[in-house]
Amino acid sequence: MKKTLSVQKNEEIEVVFEDLTHDGAGVAKVDGYPLFVKNGLPGEKARIKVIKANKNYGIGRLLELYERSPYRVDIPKEDAPKYGGCQLAHIRYDGQLMYKENQVRQALARIGKIEGARIHPMIGMDNPWHYRNKAQVPVGEKNGKLVAGFFKPRTHEILDADESVIQLPAVNEAVQVVKEICRELGIPAYDEEHHSGVLRHIMVRYGRKTGELMVVLITRTVELPHRKKLVDLVVSRLPQVKSIVHNINPKRTNVILGEKTKVLWGNEVIYDKIGDIKFAISAPSFYQVNPVQTKVLYEKALEYAELTGSETVIDAYCGIGTISLFLAQKARKVFGVEIVPEAIEDAKRNAALNGITNVEFEAGTAETVIPKWYEAGNKADVLVVDPPRKGCDEALLKTILEMKPQKVVYVSCNPATLARDLRFLETGGYRTVEVQPVDMFPHTTHVEVVTKLLFGM
Repeated sequence: MKKTLSVQKNEEIEVVFEDLTHDGAGVAKVDGYPLFVKNGLPGEKARIKVIKANKNYGIGRLLELYERSPYRVDIPKEDAPKYGGCQLAHIRYDGQLMYKENQVRQALARIGKIEGARIHPMIGMDNPWHYRNKAQVPVGEKNGKLVAGFFKPRTHEILDADESVIQLPAVNEAVQVVKEICRELGIPAYDEEHHSGVLRHIMVRYGRKTGELMVVLITRTVELPHRKKLVDLVVSRLPQVKSIVHNINPKRTNVILGEKTKVLWGNEVIYDKIGDIKFAISAPSFYQVNPVQTKVLYEKALEYAELTGSETVIDAYCGIGTISLFLAQKARKVFGVEIVPEAIEDAKRNAALNGITNVEFEAGTAETVIPKWYEAGNKADVLVVDPPRKGCDEALLKTILEMKPQKVVYVSCNPATLARDLRFLETGGYRTVEVQPVDMFPHTTHVEVVTKLLFGM
């Protein structure tokens, strides 16, 4: 017998929101049936319209608020384009921190079944605005005019924006200057539907400590119209620019960067510093977009590693060597492994740039390279992992359990996969001791967490 749903599609009902999902939607329940509603906040009473009713859950649209949360912030409609990508901007910042910390606590309890760990309060920012050092702005055309800004939620329509509230002012300025130059020169915008036109994205990277700017123009075509004039205008209007790069992406894809990159003017890289470590940043390099909180995150990882100068450390998923080089300041030796060969080349270049010689980097999968190091006598006292959102490969987790380093420091950008992996490691003899959430991306749903595990406690 088919079960009758508690609500029906297109029905309008009154609800009270109880919680938030991992992507910031309000959660209400009708006879136990969950409804997810964008912009709903816990404690609010509202009228909603059910726009989708699946077997296990429904989706609603907020129509009217009867009781407002004290954490709600109103954003004027005319300012909406400035808040592109800010899923939590309607929540007061202290409320955002509370929500994200609760998300970590719930994931560790429900998914990881973690008990006894000390979970610290979320570390937020003193000023949670204008923090991003990188912009990747989609380009399109509207009413015959080149526009660049943000995709309208759940669509491919580009909303033109003069600034972003989470980009650094220098980044905002550079994006607007390049957009105006491209308009002046009549460079055709990319048409996603017909896979025609030229300019797909404008990317800007900025060294917060050095003040150096990189402009990256991503096109569908090999040729960039008015290339020389464009370069001359960018250089004259942006005195901080040190690098202008052309990236070619001819594919029908949502991936921003293509495989071919060439320098049009200046250097291949710009430089920035986190703490005392200097980094070279190329167009495709992975580099944390919030340098203020990155320093907080890495210092916490260093604190949890508790290095005295005699330890061997392995950094799995080492990227361009950011955490590895921080650890090398206090360790005897650091080994870093990363599957992307270009990132390993960047890591080696960054080590040389800082005169750090007690590090060794190798390209490959962690579960292949780490056992090889182990067989060569390089047993890790501390193992650091900083995986992508999908978490650690199970093969790596099994390798950790075989090697049994005394300490594991796990840096995560996804509380759910962190909790899953902690459960795996705890089953193998580790204990989660301390957990520190860090708000790397204010006004978005993303959460970073640093966790310390000890073996045999």
